[in-house]
Amino acid sequence: MLTAAIVTGLGMGSMYALLALGFHITYIVSNTVNFAQGSAMMVGAILAYTFCISWGLPYWLALIATLLLCALYGLAIERFLVRPFIQGRAQAWLMATVAGGILVDNLVLFTFGKEPRQFTSEFANLGVSVFGSSIYYLQMIIPLVGVGVVIALVLISRYTRLGKVLQACVQNPDSAQLMGINVTRVVAVAFAISTVFAGIAGILIAPLFAVHADMGTLFGLKAFAVAILGGITSARGVFLAGILFGLTEAIVTIYFGSAFTQIITFSLVILALAIRPNGLFGHKEAVKV
Repeated sequence: MLTAAIVTGLGMGSMYALLALGFHITYIVSNTVNFAQGSAMMVGAILAYTFCISWGLPYWLALIATLLLCALYGLAIERFLVRPFIQGRAQAWLMATVAGGILVDNLVLFTFGKEPRQFTSEFANLGVSVFGSSIYYLQMIIPLVGVGVVIALVLISRYTRLGKVLQACVQNPDSAQLMGINVTRVVAVAFAISTVFAGIAGILIAPLFAVHADMGTLFGLKAFAVAILGGITSARGVFLAGILFGLTEAIVTIYFGSAFTQIITFSLVILALAIRPNGLFGHKEAVKV
C-alpha cells in the first residue's frame, strides 16, 4: 500500500513539477507568470484525446500536433494577454491570464462537452507488481520525463547561447535590447515553452484520469503552490518541491483519507513558507542601491 502511494506520489509530483516549471521559465525571463497554465494542461489532454481517440491518429503524430498547438496557445497568451499590459507598465496581465484561462476552459466545455471521458490506452494499462501493488509503466515514465526536463533546463542555462540570452534578459532587459537581443521574442518563446511543459503534463496524465474541461483548474493552483514552495527562480528547487508535494498528498490520502488531503497538504505549504518565505530551495535576492 505504501509502495503504491510512493509511486503515485512520484508521478503526481512530477506532473505538478512540469506545470510549475512553466511558471519558473516565464518568471525568470519576464518576471511574469502564466496563470492559464492549468488551462494549458487541460488543452494538452483534450487535444491528445481528440487526435488519438476521436480521430484515430498515431500516438506520435498526435503528440507532435498537440505540443505544437500548445506552443501556439502560449504565444497567443503572451501576445494578447501579457505584452500589452507589460508595455503599459501595468500589472493587469495577472488578471488577464486568469480570465484567458477561464475563457478557454468554457470554450472547451461548450465544444468538447462537460462529461468526463476516459483516455483509453493499451500502454496505460501495462505495469508490474511490486510488493503486491500494481504499478503502471506510465506512472514511472512521468518522473523520468520531469527529471529530463530539469536536466535540460540546467544544461541549456549553463552551456548554450540560448541560456546566456535568457540570463541577459533576466539580469538587464534594456542592456540586452541594446546588445541586439530581441527581448520581446525571448519572452514569447518562454511562454510557448511553458505551455509545452503543461501540454506534456496533460498528455502524460490523461490516460490515468478522466479528461474533462475543468481538469486543469486545481492542477494549476497546486502547480503554482509548488513553484512558490520550491523557490520559483530555481528549476531544481521547483522540481523537488513538486516531488515533495506529490508524495505528501499520496501519503496523507492513504493514512487520513482523501477528505483531509487538501487541508493537510496546503497547511504544510503555508507552514513551510512561513518558515522559508523565499521557498524551500530559493534564496533572497540581493538588491543593489
